[in-house]
Amino acid sequence: MFLFEFQLGVALLLDLFLGDPRWFPHPVRIIGSLCTCCERIFRKLVKSEFLAGVVTVVTVLGMTVTCTASLLLAVAFFSLPAAKLLAIFILYTSVAARDLVVHSRKVYHHLQDAEHLGPARKAVAQIVGRDTETLGREGIVRACVETVAENMVDGVTAPLFYAICLTLFAPITGIDPLFLAVFGAIGYKAVNTMDSMFGYKKEHYLDFGKMAARLDDLVNFLPARLSGLILVPAAFFLRLDFRAAWMVFKRDRLSHASPNAGHPEAAFAGALGVQLGGESSYFGQKMVKPVIGDGKREVRESDILRSNTLMFLGSFLFLVIMCVFRVMVLLIIS
Repeated sequence: MFLFEFQLGVALLLDLFLGDPRWFPHPVRIIGSLCTCCERIFRKLVKSEFLAGVVTVVTVLGMTVTCTASLLLAVAFFSLPAAKLLAIFILYTSVAARDLVVHSRKVYHHLQDAEHLGPARKAVAQIVGRDTETLGREGIVRACVETVAENMVDGVTAPLFYAICLTLFAPITGIDPLFLAVFGAIGYKAVNTMDSMFGYKKEHYLDFGKMAARLDDLVNFLPARLSGLILVPAAFFLRLDFRAAWMVFKRDRLSHASPNAGHPEAAFAGALGVQLGGESSYFGQKMVKPVIGDGKREVRESDILRSNTLMFLGSFLFLVIMCVFRVMVLLIIS
């Protein structure tokens, strides 16, 4: 009965120990190449930029899931065990907890240099979308904590959410839960990748990227809110300020330009006792975001390590709750 949970556990352990090796063609990079190709084609074929964006989104999402299913089916034709191993591998690549920690810890280590912030700015530029050339020490730490909070959803809890939820259709479809989990996770990664490539509020993507951005907002709606909630007990177990995590989550979770990013960021800010948001620069233009949190103290380098620990435990609790939910639903419908 718990075969799928074991298979999912193997995929997650692979991420924890291996991360994202650069020597193999990662599915997200393949999806990114597909996005670029489809954008080039449909901008030429469709006059309306918005409609071109819609066609691109539908095509990329459809081709991603279809090609994944075809690959698994082809491998299963020769060897079902090999197809399941491939499915576990694809699931592993859809989660990015270790890479998030590795990159943020690089920022932390570079910040130990009291005199030179250049390496820290370059390191944080690899994981944030804002301009980093003029960031001070506190700005670097704040940017790093914010991206750990936001990417907890994009890189961990949301792909797990869709992987586990799609397995509930196994009794209806007769498809192996592991394969359904792959379709859920890889479909989510396609949506998230399109948002990261087309969702910028730049003139070039203002109309073309609307569909990608709205779809990403939609698919992250539940995972972001569940992640924010689960961070409260995670803060309790880590002896952080769980009461503030709950209060700031309730009060500030909608104080963000994104309808979803504010939920985990608010819980992080409350648990750590810091203030996130404020002034940032994107593509040379200053943007003042609403502040999140009470700012009981200034951010410091060690908050990067605390945010990583909070992200890990929050993701683990999220996984446990989703697996329990899955088992309960399957017991009810069986």
